[in-house]
Amino acid sequence: MPENEPVIKIRGLYKSFGSNKVLNGFDMDLYRGENTVILGKSGSGKSVLIKCIIGLIQPDSGSIEVLGQSVSALHNSTLDKMRMKVGFLFQSNALYDSMTVRENLEFPLRRHRLNVTKQEVNRLVEETLDSVGLPHTADMMPAELSGGMRKRIALARTLILKPEIILYDEPTTGLDPITSREISNLMVQVQKKYNTSSIIISHDLNCVKITSNRVVMLIDGINYASDALNGVQASEDPKVREFFEH
Repeated sequence: MPENEPVIKIRGLYKSFGSNKVLNGFDMDLYRGENTVILGKSGSGKSVLIKCIIGLIQPDSGSIEVLGQSVSALHNSTLDKMRMKVGFLFQSNALYDSMTVRENLEFPLRRHRLNVTKQEVNRLVEETLDSVGLPHTADMMPAELSGGMRKRIALARTLILKPEIILYDEPTTGLDPITSREISNLMVQVQKKYNTSSIIISHDLNCVKITSNRVVMLIDGINYASDALNGVQASEDPKVREFFEH
């Protein structure tokens, strides 16, 4: 794929739930190596959008291409292969409480039946835990970890498959300001180390400031404004301004 070709291309995306029009002709591109933050009010369709991207929700119309493949044309095994290249960091972390940290990290490798030796699995677990700054936690249980540590482990589990794209759903929600800043900085380190391209859904303006190369404003179901953070912050449009006036 050429360097300037979008890794995600979304055109004319519509999605309604009953009479509620959530996405109303949404367009956007995500470029390789870029962190794009999507800002929008609660219920504006941000989570629906990323679920459409990984094929968990079917849009009513429009197209989504991920790494050159049309998501709507993919079924079962081909959709699974695409999802291996797209990491998804849930707001809730979604760690398995009954598994150790090591077992949580091994799970995606087993689920995708990757043909890797036990030695290779151990190496991947150690390397990935090291990359999120928690090399000593392999044999701990999620209940023994702080909120920030659980977030790091959830990110490690996403990284173990070496995804090209990461979708972050409110990565700093529920964290104190210091931990939130640490997670935001870690996301930038991941971007640089792995050359990932990311869509980040966040209400946390400090997270947006640290992580974003570009900001997309999801307002009225469309890509209402798109620019670097200082560009959207300078907008005179009242619908954009209300996100930055506190």
